[in-house]
Amino acid sequence: MIAIIDYGVGNLFSLKSSFSMIGAEAEVTDDSEKLQSADKIILPGVGAFSDAAEKLRESGMSELVKKLAGEGKPLLGICLGMQLLLDKSFEYGEYEGLGLISGNVRPIADVIPAGLKIPQIGWNALEFRKDSQLFRYIKNGDYVYFVHSYYAADCDDAVSAVTDYGAPLTASVEKGNVFGCQFHPEKSGEVGLNILRAFCEVS
Repeated sequence: MIAIIDYGVGNLFSLKSSFSMIGAEAEVTDDSEKLQSADKIILPGVGAFSDAAEKLRESGMSELVKKLAGEGKPLLGICLGMQLLLDKSFEYGEYEGLGLISGNVRPIADVIPAGLKIPQIGWNALEFRKDSQLFRYIKNGDYVYFVHSYYAADCDDAVSAVTDYGAPLTASVEKGNVFGCQFHPEKSGEVGLNILRAFCEVS
């Protein structure tokens, strides 16, 4: 079973529906016992980093996620959930993340040309930077759906794909059993479903 963490932030039921479409059992839950017994964990997230990080801590999920990831359980962070995997965010201040992947969350405005719309909203191509278990059923150049104003920076060793939005922005990260997608697989059509299918097969 795949546990989708319910901590008050995220596109939970759309994700659950996506797993149903590929024949995978997934459950939205805030039950620590279910998270511990799950085969894999999804950390979703939309909105502001500070609010999500606080809710994750207040729910008790923060320490549990770090513990389970440290034990080797496959973990996938999506959108803001991916950003929470990093050390720190500089979104309207300075806030601590989970520290599962070394790096920081910074504004895309710092690196993209003036005139490009912020947030980046829409379909954009993936450019693979290294082999990833998540990419086994997709190809370099496939399009996925993004909605973000901040990106994962200072994490070159973990970057598995980038997307070009006037500058190369981190699209996905991977370190051992910890994975992250800045884009929304659940909104990315067949390509996104194939990424979720690949995550289901991560051992």
